[in-house]
Amino acid sequence: MAQNSKNPVRKRRVFYIPGYDPIHPRRYRELYRKEGADQAAVSGYDIALKPKTGQGPYGWHVDAVIEGADVQADIAVLVWSDIVRDSMGKSIPATYGQLIRTAWTYIASGALWRLMMLRKGPVIAALYPVLFLLAQLLLALAAGHLVGSALAYLSGFLPIRGDSTVFAARMMLESILYLLGLAISAWAVLNWFKRHDGRFFAYYLMHDYAYSARWRGANPPELEARMGEFSDLIADALNADTDEVLIVGHSSGAHLAVSILSDLIRDGRVPMNGPALGFLSLGQVVPMVSFLPDAYRLRADLAYLSTRDELFWLDVTAPGDGCAFALCDPVAVTGVAPAGKRWPIVISAAFTQTLSPERWNELKRRFFRLHFQYLCAFDRPADYDYFRITAGPMTLSARFDGRAPSKSRIERAVSKYTATAP
Repeated sequence: MAQNSKNPVRKRRVFYIPGYDPIHPRRYRELYRKEGADQAAVSGYDIALKPKTGQGPYGWHVDAVIEGADVQADIAVLVWSDIVRDSMGKSIPATYGQLIRTAWTYIASGALWRLMMLRKGPVIAALYPVLFLLAQLLLALAAGHLVGSALAYLSGFLPIRGDSTVFAARMMLESILYLLGLAISAWAVLNWFKRHDGRFFAYYLMHDYAYSARWRGANPPELEARMGEFSDLIADALNADTDEVLIVGHSSGAHLAVSILSDLIRDGRVPMNGPALGFLSLGQVVPMVSFLPDAYRLRADLAYLSTRDELFWLDVTAPGDGCAFALCDPVAVTGVAPAGKRWPIVISAAFTQTLSPERWNELKRRFFRLHFQYLCAFDRPADYDYFRITAGPMTLSARFDGRAPSKSRIERAVSKYTATAP
């Protein structure tokens, strides 16, 4: 670990890697601005945002006075939302094709049953789009059947008289009207659900899980290329005038960060006497990928990074987050924990304790909002405070070194696939 990992921080570079999210990164800036102000009011510090200056990825500048110290932080979002949007541009039939392929990948590989041995919450979240899309299809077919049957029935009132040839024509007309009513009405229902998916998240989640399942846990070429660009940006920061470089990987961004950091260290791009290097994984869903058959790269990177002394790795989840594998050590449960494993330190954000009963009652059924709570204010904060970590005067290592991991963490090896090379 860098020798200055315990030194006070006056300047920090933060690289935030979002999960599978098609939204413009300004969403994260506004979230940081609003929630940072709320946390500052609760915790008694000052935090202010300014526009970013200079070139590079989308980001913002933070001036803070925390724990009696003036700190400057430059926060950048490592954007891959364009790749996400391209993967989501699917028609309704194509999405149902994804459903079949994704379900088959997780079921046939045995990954689904293994994941259920860890946490049921994220598995239910994974099954939700499958079940909801099937329910949409059944509802659409039922509506189509009703409309088609009504049209076929009404055709009986047409003044058609004649012999058996005319009768056959009537039957054909009824069939055509039925099929036409079925097709148009079913399509209208399915299209309505797709247009309103911002309320249901079924298509969004289906595309999310299908993205990893399509490649059976491997990274597609366009994502590997983007990760290489991220590595270059972080490497430049590690050679700049700053006290700490902090990588924040949220949701599926956590497993991207694992591989990016592994590449940087393997390639000798982390200077021995450079800034402190911290890795904060939040709400991680690593097993959804590492448990798949072809996730060789991710499994190798998990094993490698878990022993390195060039960084400090803290993993934060919460049982209240039904979309994350809460308190599951991503290295250990994948079955690749080597001798000498040091990381990550797994702790809980303990939503039921760090949020007041009133606030918890307000949020506990808003599952997707809770998945972002790690980036938000707590009205009863404990040692985990996103804004102290990203804009405070202590490195991640200094703030959490010696912190005992959660006693309820899960470390048993569960994955069926543990190979780190084909």
